[in-house]
Amino acid sequence: MGGMTSSMAAKLAFFPPHPASYKVVKDEVTSLLLLSPFPHRENVEILKLPTRRGAEIVSMYVRHPMAASTVLYSHGNATDLGQMYELFIQLSIHLRVNLIGYDYSGYGQSSGKPSEQNTYADIEAVYKCLEESYGTKQEDIILYGQSVGSGPTLDLAARLPQLRAVVLHSPILSGLRVMYPVKRSYWFDIYKNIDKIPLVNCPVLIIHMKL
Repeated sequence: MGGMTSSMAAKLAFFPPHPASYKVVKDEVTSLLLLSPFPHRENVEILKLPTRRGAEIVSMYVRHPMAASTVLYSHGNATDLGQMYELFIQLSIHLRVNLIGYDYSGYGQSSGKPSEQNTYADIEAVYKCLEESYGTKQEDIILYGQSVGSGPTLDLAARLPQLRAVVLHSPILSGLRVMYPVKRSYWFDIYKNIDKIPLVNCPVLIIHMKL
């Protein structure tokens, strides 16, 4: 029963767009990676990042010249970087932040298959990139998780005590709780956010519609 329910929850959690809304191409002159069909922007970098579970995920980094913070954005379950591209650009402009977004394993042009454990490895790879490639300090990072993205966001946030903040946009309590009004956590559940949020040691903003 547990395995069947867990499998069902996982299937309901991931709906990567098919086909992907973009392609990754290499500029013949500069050798820079580009997101097609979008024009090249000087402040946008397209990256391919290896994860500890063997996937290679696509990420985009948007730089703002006046940024004091960096947003690490984990998107919802039925979109990809191509569909989020313009939103990421606008968020960076209006909030005056650097922003890095990424596609989960099996989404967009990222390799592998989507799964709970893979999304944890995915966000870790992006965080590592911020630290090692951009010199971003933990205390300058805001984790933003939307819908299923609240899962990897809270998993990482629970292990990073010096984050600037966490934003949860339409978060889930857990995979099982999306389907059933259960009052406790079961071993076979996925994204047990309700158990992880007490471990978060920074300000948390929750954005959710009142039913």
